Amino acid sequence: MTEKNRIPEHYFAETPKSKAKFGLVSTYLRGKPFEFITGSSVFSIKRVDLGTRILIESMILPEKGCVLDVGCGYGAVGIAAAAFNRKLHVVLTDVNRRAALLARQNADRNKVSNVEVKHGDLYEPVRALIFNCVLSNPPVSAGMKTVEDLIRGAPAVMACKATFQMVVRSKIGRKTLPTVFNEAFGNFDVLSIESGYRDLKAEKQ
Repeated sequence: MTEKNRIPEHYFAETPKSKAKFGLVSTYLRGKPFEFITGSSVFSIKRVDLGTRILIESMILPEKGCVLDVGCGYGAVGIAAAAFNRKLHVVLTDVNRRAALLARQNADRNKVSNVEVKHGDLYEPVRALIFNCVLSNPPVSAGMKTVEDLIRGAPAVMACKATFQMVVRSKIGRKTLPTVFNEAFGNFDVLSIESGYRDLKAEKQ
């Protein structure tokens, strides 16, 4: 296969084999400045993508406790959460080793010390922990089964009354995701609808 016709490597690959190319994104989130080192084979290299931005702008954080960012990429959601409330302990996980490395670098770059980054698939790295809030911009390109596993697996690592918040494109899982949420949590809310995205929320009873 020629370089021209090579299939792009998915950002949910565990160990990216593509040559690493890096960028730098400077942005404001909730009025606060951030800088993120981005990388090839990690979503999204040129900007904080719209779905991530919508989740950050609308996410409801606890006053204290632990927060989990599942599928963190280079760390925008979890690092923003940690910066907005320094009392929180925020754990970021990603199956992509390059993403986890960038998330650690970005936590240092944005001077947030209340962040811990773990490499691994979905909830495997945090099975022994309990969270007061779980956040995710899920890897929809990995398939709906992965998205559904992300929802169904969340209650096992959540405290009572903890919230699960996820952003997806409005056209994705419009009929199926409410059912999955209700099966996993017994409740389902839409926090916001904006620019073709839905910010979804559930609470562990």
